[in-house]
Amino acid sequence: QVQLVESGGGFVQAGGSLRLSCAASERTFSRYTMGWFRQAPGKERDVVAVNGGGGSTYYADSVKGRFTISRDNAKNTVYLQMNSLKPEDTAVYYCVAGNYFRTVPNDYPYWGQGTQVTVSS
Repeated sequence: QVQLVESGGGFVQAGGSLRLSCAASERTFSRYTMGWFRQAPGKERDVVAVNGGGGSTYYADSVKGRFTISRDNAKNTVYLQMNSLKPEDTAVYYCVAGNYFRTVPNDYPYWGQGTQVTVSS
């Protein structure tokens, strides 16, 4: 069982930046694909970014060029650097861990509790 704990959410004005962190309990962290999903009110959970651990990454079109996913295997931590934030980025952001490089929520068995990101216009 992998436990994930997110931090770093908050309130920011449009154009600002935030960095989300996700600490994992699993000592074999480096073996897992890590990712971030988000869910805005009234909408489905959508993939934001995925890091496969071998240098492979995926970004949703809406965040390309603004967000960067990275991981530190020595610290069992994955990060999401979010720059040039827009009001439409407002959502609860979830850290996920799984065994395959996927972009569908159901393919990830491990989820954090979520952290709120609010971007004001």
